[in-house]
Amino acid sequence: MSYSREGVSRRTLLLGAAAVGGGVLAARPAQADGHPAQGKARSGCSEIRSVGCFDVLALRDAAGPFFLSYDDAFSGASGNDWAAARRIDPAAFGPDRTWHLDFRCYAIRRPGDRYTLVDTGIGPEGSPASAWAPVPGALPQVLAGNGIDVRRVDTVVLTHLHEDHAGWAVTAEGVPMFPNARYVVQQRELDALEAGGSEMLRYVVRPLRAAGQLHPVDGAVVLSGAPAGAGRRTPTGRSGDRIRVVPTPGHTPGHQSVLVEGGRHDQVVVTGDVLVHAVQIADPDVAYRYEADQHLARLTRRSLLDTARHERAVLATAHLNRPFVELD
Repeated sequence: MSYSREGVSRRTLLLGAAAVGGGVLAARPAQADGHPAQGKARSGCSEIRSVGCFDVLALRDAAGPFFLSYDDAFSGASGNDWAAARRIDPAAFGPDRTWHLDFRCYAIRRPGDRYTLVDTGIGPEGSPASAWAPVPGALPQVLAGNGIDVRRVDTVVLTHLHEDHAGWAVTAEGVPMFPNARYVVQQRELDALEAGGSEMLRYVVRPLRAAGQLHPVDGAVVLSGAPAGAGRRTPTGRSGDRIRVVPTPGHTPGHQSVLVEGGRHDQVVVTGDVLVHAVQIADPDVAYRYEADQHLARLTRRSLLDTARHERAVLATAHLNRPFVELD
């Protein structure tokens, strides 16, 4: 999320561009799938969801109240929408209409104990998120608590370049935190950032570019595994097990989400900021104040939720107080 206490800054999302049927969606907690590390297996370990040959680990960098009340941050929600949101994510509702949210990243463990990391949280003291987020984040300690060596992270996907999603991409000294990783960003996101002159250019983009670790992509890209229909076993596991990025614009122009796939009806969608509150699951037409393009964000959200429901995919959310959500 990129926010300014003085006024609207940025915020966007997507996964498709076609509007599809909406309506109120009921959501329920994702069920354990028998993985021995499901839940809190050791200190610092968050929930884990297995998908094909991959394990998706939810890593909470920070948590705290937002500086706007929930009804100031979102518009167009009915009383029924808010009631449904309370059932989906009751911890989001604090006293005096406060909105409590998590700041979450996801590590995808691949065969061979290699990792793809999705987003890097709010960062250290002095990061761009310091003006409004509860810095410092705990991602370095959480990674260590889960036995993840930063040198074994070979891909970092930044869903978008807001300060609460890219804060630990580099250290406070401007050095890439993950020395062996390519940092995957949509080219359209970089172009929009250059045009707007964001502080994230100085803090994240330029250091990554100087280190030769910035990896722009254009559109949907398979990061691990074989393209659909390849029909062969790959070094990452069974045929069909793959990780890919998909453009989901609206929150920002170049927002992207991550699909972790183990076959049909065995999928996790790491949403980024396509949705930021449970009320947007209750009604995907509810607008968030900091979406760059609210109309496009609505179309993207509706498409993503409709597709997730059809594919029985699990949502891995960035800001809900529960990481994994299934849609009924």
